[in-house]
Amino acid sequence: MKTNGAEAGLKTKTARSIKWNVIDKVSQQFLYAVTGIVLARILSQEDFGLIGAILVFQAFASLFVDSGFSYALIQRKAPTRLDYSTVLWFNLAVAVGLYAILYFCAPLIADCFQGDRRLIPLSRVMFLGFILNASAIVQTNRLMKRMEVRMVAVSNSVGLFVGAVVGITLAFGGYGAWAIVWQTLSLNFTKSLVLWLTSGWYPLMRFSGASLRSFFGVGSGMMVSSFLNVLFQNIYSFFIGNRVGLAPLGYYTQADKWSKMGISSLSQVLTSSFLPVLSEVQDDPERFARVTSKMNRFTSYLLFPAMGFLIAMATPVFHCLFGTKWDASIVLFQLLLVRGIFTVLTSLYNNYVIALARTKLVVAMEILRDGAALLFLVATLPFIAMTRGGDIVYGIKLLLIGQIVASAISWGVMVIKTAPVSGRSTGSFLRDSLPYLLQTCVIMGAMWMESWLVEDCWALLFVQGVTGLTLYLGINSLFDSVIQRDVLGFLRGKKID
Repeated sequence: MKTNGAEAGLKTKTARSIKWNVIDKVSQQFLYAVTGIVLARILSQEDFGLIGAILVFQAFASLFVDSGFSYALIQRKAPTRLDYSTVLWFNLAVAVGLYAILYFCAPLIADCFQGDRRLIPLSRVMFLGFILNASAIVQTNRLMKRMEVRMVAVSNSVGLFVGAVVGITLAFGGYGAWAIVWQTLSLNFTKSLVLWLTSGWYPLMRFSGASLRSFFGVGSGMMVSSFLNVLFQNIYSFFIGNRVGLAPLGYYTQADKWSKMGISSLSQVLTSSFLPVLSEVQDDPERFARVTSKMNRFTSYLLFPAMGFLIAMATPVFHCLFGTKWDASIVLFQLLLVRGIFTVLTSLYNNYVIALARTKLVVAMEILRDGAALLFLVATLPFIAMTRGGDIVYGIKLLLIGQIVASAISWGVMVIKTAPVSGRSTGSFLRDSLPYLLQTCVIMGAMWMESWLVEDCWALLFVQGVTGLTLYLGINSLFDSVIQRDVLGFLRGKKID
């Protein structure tokens, strides 16, 4: 009875965490979308290409600032105030040091992108963002660890609102790429300020080398894994900007940004909501296996229709929001969503391995995944600048198709390796996801048929959205989906038992 009660409490706690994470991501994506739509209509492809070039280097700097310790803090059952304080001071020290290095390396960054000197002042200001982010990592992590994500959601929304006002105002004022730079900095500053004012936690004025060293086991492993992941998320932008030009990079950046709105949000919701739960049941193999089964089905229930329906609706979405200005981004957006399916699933499986502190396996799988990505990158790189029939992103499409194949291969190997670690069979992992994949594929076929019959983009968007949602909910109701009952019941305010 005690175990059942604990498990029911854990499920309710998880559901509450997921609820606030979903609220957070929905509000984030709404504000992010509104801002992105306005900026995409005002700014040029080159403006977005300039920012895309800077983000390549900012992503790596931000990674080194975190150093993988946020994962280690979540994985640890009971981190102390000294642990949190030590990680905070370490993150800030690394952030300041990296900013100084990158400030003086700004001319070299410009040289990487055909010597465009506009990148020098833009990057020097933009890089201030990861110092601001470093001040908020521990505050966010502490709330996530305790599954108290309400203020994280508030800080994100307030930050995005302030950033939107600043960015849109500057864009209308003719500031070009600078509008995105100051939008980003305003967002980061506001988010950090809200967390510090409302969390009720302040660090000790102490730094513990012993505490820091205690995180190296999990932290260093996750650092390597995250480094490889970030490398292969941003290496495409580097080569596109370096070999093809800033305008094609702008098309890719736009497609990547909008695809990540769904992919990253879903992945972050699952990671922040599921990893603390998994860490609580890590010592009970039977419960751990049950929890992973539920998480697989929950993820698949959301993932496949979210990505699949967006792929089917990509053209009317872009036409309704941007007109035809970004048509070259549409097919890139669709290809990135396909790859994103594998990204979310492998991120979910990583949670299982991280919760069990099997960081060597995480690193091994990351090396495998990125090794396959590198192989296909090398194979397609000679064709990246290729054009055909006026299609300036033809070579970029070939690059992304290669990455989808690499991701599929890596996902298959990861299923085989992760299932036994979770106490389950490979077949059971696949059976968790297969029903939702098949439903989505059938419904996508119906949605594509509608695109032949309806010409107006807004009408098509409405018809496809209604068709997708109605058929998906209807099919799962027909088959009496337990996951759907849990999700809909919770949304109606019922307690999940």
